[in-house]
Amino acid sequence: MVLALTQNTARQREILEIVLGNGWDYMRGILTVGKADEPQIPPPEVLRNILVELGPVYVKLGQLLSTRPDLLPPRYIEALTALQAKVPTIHWSEIEQVIRQELHRPIEEVFITINTNPIAAGSIAQIHRATLKDGQEVAMKVQRPGIETIVAQDTALIKAIAELVGATEVGRDYDVVSLAEEFTKALQAELDFTKEAQYTEELRQNLSKTRWFDPKDLVIPSIHRHLTTKKLLVMEWLEGQPILEAPIVPADYSRDGEQKRREEITTLLFRAFFQQMFVDGFFHADPHPGNIFYLKSDQVALIDCGMVGRLDPRTQQILVEVLLAIVDLDAKRCSQLTLDLSESSQLTELARLEQDYEKMLRKYYNVSLSQINFSEAFYEILQIARANKIRMPGNLGLYAKSLANLEGVARGFNPEVNLLNEFKPLMTDLFSRQLFGDNPLQTALRAALDIKALSLQSPRQFEVVLDRLSSETLQWNLRIRELSGLRRSIDDSANRLSFSIVVGSLIMGAAIISTGAHTRQLALLSDVLFTVATLFGLWLIISILRSGYWK
Repeated sequence: MVLALTQNTARQREILEIVLGNGWDYMRGILTVGKADEPQIPPPEVLRNILVELGPVYVKLGQLLSTRPDLLPPRYIEALTALQAKVPTIHWSEIEQVIRQELHRPIEEVFITINTNPIAAGSIAQIHRATLKDGQEVAMKVQRPGIETIVAQDTALIKAIAELVGATEVGRDYDVVSLAEEFTKALQAELDFTKEAQYTEELRQNLSKTRWFDPKDLVIPSIHRHLTTKKLLVMEWLEGQPILEAPIVPADYSRDGEQKRREEITTLLFRAFFQQMFVDGFFHADPHPGNIFYLKSDQVALIDCGMVGRLDPRTQQILVEVLLAIVDLDAKRCSQLTLDLSESSQLTELARLEQDYEKMLRKYYNVSLSQINFSEAFYEILQIARANKIRMPGNLGLYAKSLANLEGVARGFNPEVNLLNEFKPLMTDLFSRQLFGDNPLQTALRAALDIKALSLQSPRQFEVVLDRLSSETLQWNLRIRELSGLRRSIDDSANRLSFSIVVGSLIMGAAIISTGAHTRQLALLSDVLFTVATLFGLWLIISILRSGYWK
């Protein structure tokens, strides 16, 4: 950690200049009186500008934070969601060099033509259109030269800072070390295009097997694995436009026909993503309008599968129940499901949590269920969890962002969409899968085996309990979760009391010495004791004021 901080002196100076150049007036608040558990962060617009100026790695950090509504307030999520790096395009000569190094053979042996002007440019890669020797049109995603070095330097610095912050109470509450580790792994995975190829193929395979929609209506670009490397991704070229920009022309050219087609496409998108989230447990985590295309072949395509999320079966089941709890406006059920999802070890105040959900759901009481914004409601659930210091799994942020993007695209593409009507037909099937699985016979046999094992083991276990009761060897292991907070409070009070005693002792000792001080050495010792006592006293007063419990 210290090594990373000392090796990046020039970069640290650059970061400091950018930070100060953006006018962090809020930093004065850090040194003033305030609650210690409320970290000071810059306003959303300032934070966004700082991340953009710091470069592509910090832009990616901002994009990751935009998927964590459990950590940041809504206005920060909104400011960071559309964060894009200001990066110039790379000259073709440099891109060509990367392609030649990755192919290990002349480009002319693989491609007939290549458009040297990039179709798109991002912080990690550039995309070019090309034609293979067999005539297939492809898109080439080529990594920017030197990006690995920049990523390595900046992620090392971020992790070092995270370790320093992680030693504080705020750092432990927000688990900044794990967040930095998660960011580093995500960014390293994004630098390996073979992983994106793997994700793309997994999505194609999953969505080719479904009973909720016709797989022919949804396209995931195929990958040319023999040409794909860590720095070069070659995939099928899809001719189309972003879905919100594409004209929808039905076969009969009628307005009614267009609206009907829009409804069909909306249903297709919801069913495709519901399958990813609640059946496969592996989903495209960035379905913004630019990543959903309407093709000239009258099909819908999902592209850019580099960001994905995963949900285990237990989390899938709970999230389905969360949607139903929102529909039922059931604050108590939302509270219980939040605790079921939680990774926190400390118990929150359940009554306060229920009150927060009651306030949140109250605004939907006189609203038609078809008008409920489910992604907004789920965001609010995560924010309430954050306010109650309940730590939620990081993958829920990706789930919430995907749901918000999907709902935004659906409402933009088809303003008349009724989300509840899209959910209802799938709920019965989802609960059936959760109860009986994909193979009811196999599930029934497994349940029968569990019942048999329970019936055989129960008499023996009951006999052991009775034996221990009669022999007075039965022991109870009781764990009260609230005690950790109480213990921390008692420790803090004891520490402050100890410091108070030390400060008082130093003052008394200094006073006694100064009274009988006849030499310069004793007078100096008295001054030193007074100084130390003053510093300890000031620190004690500041810590009490910052704790917020002095009133």
